[in-house]
Amino acid sequence: MLLLQLELAGWLLLGLALVHVIFPRYFDWRNELRPLSLINRQMMQVHTFFIALTVGLMGVLCLIATEELVATPLGRLICLGLGIFWLVRLVVQLLWYSPALWRGKPFETVVHVFFIGLWSWLGGLFCFVYFAN
Repeated sequence: MLLLQLELAGWLLLGLALVHVIFPRYFDWRNELRPLSLINRQMMQVHTFFIALTVGLMGVLCLIATEELVATPLGRLICLGLGIFWLVRLVVQLLWYSPALWRGKPFETVVHVFFIGLWSWLGGLFCFVYFAN
């Protein structure tokens, strides 16, 4: 069951990485980022690319090294790092984003709650792999 959950996490992380492709259009970055200086505009774009790449590589790791993540000391240590990463992301979701961004907005509220659940599950899953073995 644990291997299946890691594979599911891999597919979800790959999907999350691919969703970053729509960010510029969905968030209207052409207009929204125009007032920024060139360096800030390009940093936003480059950081988004590398976040997507990192999340995608996490997904690939879960898919191609599932057994190694569970069965080896290095794999479990990697899982601890991934667990900490996603639990910190959960804290950011809960404490950084203003409720004004989602409160009273049905779609945004669903997305906010979905990501609270996803970050919790990912953080818990990876930490469980580390501490259970």
